[in-house]
Amino acid sequence: MVLLATWFGAGLLPWAPGTWGSLAALPFAWFIHDAFGVVGLAIATAGIFVIGLWAASVYVRRDGEADPGAVVIDEVAGQWLVLVAVPPDFILYGIGFVLFRIADIFKPWPASWIDRTVKGGLGVMLDDTAAALYAGVALYVLSGWMGGG
Repeated sequence: MVLLATWFGAGLLPWAPGTWGSLAALPFAWFIHDAFGVVGLAIATAGIFVIGLWAASVYVRRDGEADPGAVVIDEVAGQWLVLVAVPPDFILYGIGFVLFRIADIFKPWPASWIDRTVKGGLGVMLDDTAAALYAGVALYVLSGWMGGG
């Protein structure tokens, strides 16, 4: 459970564990999308969200913190959700990473409301999902603009 909640230890790295978790999510997303397409990445995102609900809930109960920094499986689910919007591409994945980190840090509504209101593993997972929706839409629009249409 700790291995999953911390995304194989990425959340245990010093300084900005959410950034490390998001960064560690990128190669997995690339591989999944490359091997199984956008539908595969969408299914994997839903699956990691469900697994994250369990892992984050157990970690939160064990640790006693509302949203422990070491739990980064929420960043993985959020980052993958953002990347569902685009094909594997170094530039687009880099932009998607930055957009997600911005949205996750600033938490536009309803992510900020979820962060304050929803407790436990669901709250841990859901605020990042809400932030990812903003970043994913922005990435999709930007990728269309970059491609000319």
